[in-house]
Amino acid sequence: MKKINHLAFLVTGIVFASCKGMPTKDISLKTEDQKVSYAIGQQIGTGLKQQGISVDADVLAASINDVLKGQASKLSPEEIQSSLMSMQTKMMKKMSEAGNASKEKGEKFLADNKNKKGVHVTASGLQYEVLQEGKGNSPKATDKVKVHYKGTLLDGTEFDSSYKRNEPIEFPVNGVIKGWTEALQLMKTGSKFKLYIPSGLAYGERGQSAIPPNSVLIFEVELLSFKS
Repeated sequence: MKKINHLAFLVTGIVFASCKGMPTKDISLKTEDQKVSYAIGQQIGTGLKQQGISVDADVLAASINDVLKGQASKLSPEEIQSSLMSMQTKMMKKMSEAGNASKEKGEKFLADNKNKKGVHVTASGLQYEVLQEGKGNSPKATDKVKVHYKGTLLDGTEFDSSYKRNEPIEFPVNGVIKGWTEALQLMKTGSKFKLYIPSGLAYGERGQSAIPPNSVLIFEVELLSFKS
């Protein structure tokens, strides 16, 4: 039973890839229950979409309805487990294939990029360009920094930006991915670097939210200040 519950939770952390373009029925969002229901649906939908799982939204809604109304499941526990295990196997295969393709693409990019004018390469494989040189000392691994940044994938997809939020972020130098920890200790206050971070110095085979497995990440990072 624990396996079934675990996989069911996995499903609710994925999204309606097959529901794009489906007409949305007019609904009322006046009561608190209606708003909560819609909010939960948004979370489930967003999770499903990010993972690219194809589901039938009508069947999913009917299944939830059956549970809430106390009606018997139309599938046996064994059928549920078998279906969810099959889905998980397909997901893992898809992720593995995508990860391998991403790794190959990233390695080729870094091999070409390291020869470009202005690109520095460290012993770890981190690549960076100095867009603007700062002044003073550089932070240590134990210091806390305040930065502005923008992060993109190799195809230009932006997955995060403090500039768009108009809110710089503060964190310990040693509290982030290895590529950032290394790069920040090369910067001085007022510096702005462009970082090309190999997947092994970022999120590796796991990936992270909108970041696929084995992704090379590109960041523009501006060191505003730091303190011990």
